[in-house]
Amino acid sequence: MSAALRIATRGSELALRRARAVQAMLAAQGAESEIVTVKTSGDKQFEDWLSAASSRAVFTRELENALLKNKADLAVHALSDMPTEAMPGLATGAVLSRDDPRDVLLLNRLIEATSLAELPRGTRVGTSNVRCRSLLLALCPDLEVVHLRGDLPTRLRKLDDGQVHATIASAAALHRLEISPRIDVYLEPPAWLPAAGQGAVAIQIREADDAIRAIVAPLNDRRTHIDTGAERALLASLEGGLQSPVGALVVTHGGVPVLHAVIVDLLGRQLLRAELPMDDDQPELVGVRVANELRAMGASRILDSVRGAERVAAPQPD
Repeated sequence: MSAALRIATRGSELALRRARAVQAMLAAQGAESEIVTVKTSGDKQFEDWLSAASSRAVFTRELENALLKNKADLAVHALSDMPTEAMPGLATGAVLSRDDPRDVLLLNRLIEATSLAELPRGTRVGTSNVRCRSLLLALCPDLEVVHLRGDLPTRLRKLDDGQVHATIASAAALHRLEISPRIDVYLEPPAWLPAAGQGAVAIQIREADDAIRAIVAPLNDRRTHIDTGAERALLASLEGGLQSPVGALVVTHGGVPVLHAVIVDLLGRQLLRAELPMDDDQPELVGVRVANELRAMGASRILDSVRGAERVAAPQPD
């Protein structure tokens, strides 16, 4: 293929860094590429409230349309931004080696702590992420959990301005933006679980484009593909979207990878957990089985309450 490959991405600094990382990997294979930036509905509406259903593809739809209309050859996404239901005509060509999947706690200068448990009573923690909010309410009822909107730079600015004492972000985002020194506390799994697929980058292609598939296939990381496949199958089985109170992560215990999952009601009053050792030959089946365990405990009622909400905060665009 002589023409430069067109890589579709969102235009945020974090998204551009993910795309440039893919561009560098392709260059190492001798494939020339160029970056095409696309503004998504999530970038336009991240300060807004959305219907629960509308938040499922706010960071991917326009990128997927660029692929389908042949305005790009591949699209680069944070895997946790992608709906679990694939867009017809498109496929995931590769999932890159995973960065740190954990969430982290960022503190302003008034607070010192080395864990969530050390945060003083009444500490104001800002987040608009439904999962983070629900987990905080369940695990730390003495904290004040408040609504905090904006992309990561905006939330950091509000944190430094004293609007909140603390906020939560993904470790992968801080690492990729090269601002890891801002991290005060890593929230350790399985006690605290991140979003399904967090820390992984996906390359999306047209399903029938065998030439592009062959080019991006060497970038796929098998372990990441397996683990995130189980996590996202769990989320899909529960029919959870980008804004649902579900956390999932494959954690290795004594050399054995185990899928851990949690779901919390919106008020933090009911917290359900389940886990199952991985089967690398059938990772999606493991995800479905863990989802079934959660459903047997009452997960469907929790998710029905989220879907029944007239509006939810737009997902935070890290």
